[in-house]
Amino acid sequence: MKIKIAPSILSADFSRLGEEIQAVEAAGADLIHIDVMDGQFVPNLTVGSIVVKAARKVTRLPLDVHLMTLTPDALIPDYVKAGADIITVHWEACPHLHRTLQGIKRLGVKAGVSINPATPVSSITDIVDEIDLLLVMSVNPGFGGQEFIPKTINKIKMARKMLSQGKSQSASQPLLEVDGGINTKNARQIAAAGADIFVAGSAIFNTGDYKKAIRDLRNEKPVVRVKG
Repeated sequence: MKIKIAPSILSADFSRLGEEIQAVEAAGADLIHIDVMDGQFVPNLTVGSIVVKAARKVTRLPLDVHLMTLTPDALIPDYVKAGADIITVHWEACPHLHRTLQGIKRLGVKAGVSINPATPVSSITDIVDEIDLLLVMSVNPGFGGQEFIPKTINKIKMARKMLSQGKSQSASQPLLEVDGGINTKNARQIAAAGADIFVAGSAIFNTGDYKKAIRDLRNEKPVVRVKG
């Protein structure tokens, strides 16, 4: 299976963001990952819907919007209107998660759920059939450039098993995305554990060759899934 690469613009040069997005698209990226932080759910403060709107104008790739916010329900319509293709909210931030997911889908985009390193995979058991994507955080959210948490490998394996069993064979399984500290040293192990999408920021944007960085992360050799 070919791993999808979602460059995180959090690590891009914002003084020429449009060029950066087009550069990673030309280099072989599959999605553009946009981290939205509110300074409350996480300590950092990043971009608003206006950046999503600007990104939509310069790329045809799906915009993968990750809301690291305390009140995602109030923000979702603006990001959909701006051009998001996937909206991912945090399990930890949504007291009525099922309702939130339904609201995202009613707006015509794909719905994802993210879980922090301390949140067990079992927390999404009752909503696994409602999601299009599960985002497993392999660092504590809020900052780029952090090191991958090794215990996440087992968590990815458990998530893969749950997603594979969650929907009927006739329904498409949710994609499994992993975000945080992914690099060429651990990418193959993460893929073997069951990941479908790598979110990568500094591992791409801090290099001088985006095409090579994406190719090296994806690792074109066949990945053998580890049964978990």
